[in-house]
Amino acid sequence: MSFMNMPQLTYINEISPRPALIIAGSEAHSRYFSEDAYAAAAEPKELMIIEGADHVDLYDQVDIIPFDRIQDFFEGHLA
Repeated sequence: MSFMNMPQLTYINEISPRPALIIAGSEAHSRYFSEDAYAAAAEPKELMIIEGADHVDLYDQVDIIPFDRIQDFFEGHLA
């Protein structure tokens, strides 16, 4: 629980050079955080904004989750 006591993006630079895939809904109240994380992350990185989705939609609305794009990211970066 130590992450609760510090800003969430403090160590984002330590992720690099590992690939970062950040996914957010266009209507998510937390979209700003995803955009901030993307801006702070080093390459390789990708930000997917899912049009019309809110934060919770991306947990269980399987018809709007871009599984093909997610698979492409993993195959391209983690092969």
